[in-house]
Amino acid sequence: MNIAIIFAGGSGTRMHVKDRPKQFLLVHGKPIIVHTIETFQNHPQIDGIIVVCIQDWIPYMEEMKYRYRLEKIISIVPGGNTGQLSIYNGLLEAKERCGTSETIVLIHDGVRPLIDADTISRNIKCVKENGVAITCSEVRETVVLIADNNSVADIPSRQNSRIAKAPQSFWLKDILQIHQKALADGITNSIDSCTLMMHYNQKMTIVNGSSDNIKITTPDDFYTFRALYDARENAQLEPSL
Repeated sequence: MNIAIIFAGGSGTRMHVKDRPKQFLLVHGKPIIVHTIETFQNHPQIDGIIVVCIQDWIPYMEEMKYRYRLEKIISIVPGGNTGQLSIYNGLLEAKERCGTSETIVLIHDGVRPLIDADTISRNIKCVKENGVAITCSEVRETVVLIADNNSVADIPSRQNSRIAKAPQSFWLKDILQIHQKALADGITNSIDSCTLMMHYNQKMTIVNGSSDNIKITTPDDFYTFRALYDARENAQLEPSL
């Protein structure tokens, strides 16, 4: 089975939102997270969707499930105190619902609504062939690594640099084992799943995806998403790699 775990546990402090978390902000009358989920809902290879949600917003998410006929949502579970713990809750729910035998999980941010069907397909294919798929995009500007004193420590080659995005996809049994090992070691706030995998020296393989697959974190991101969404709706732009 191929299960999408959609992480929607953030409160949106950098968005300066007035009355709701960023994933529930409306674009053309529809919450951002619904835009995100619909791509997975409409993908023929996705068998089920688990949404990890802020506890107080679960009833609203349940309403969205029925309003937009998101039938592939098999469960909505509360998040944890950190992003890592929220993802772990989703993984445990996937194990409970689907078991770990031959189950692939695609871990995706609820605020990455410009994910496309081709990237989802290539994630699933890459996991089957390599065990892991980390969606990335090419670096378009020079990356500078800095030292503690704010001096430049290194300038890595753009050719060998990528920006990690989502989905980040794994065999459920493998990523669940890594999360459980991290918890046993007292690690509870890893930035994302690929960082956790790297911490334990796990081999990873990338899938090149669209640079449009942005994460909506700031107001500028919100306006960029709305502009890109409108352009795609008007058939003026194709997703760029």
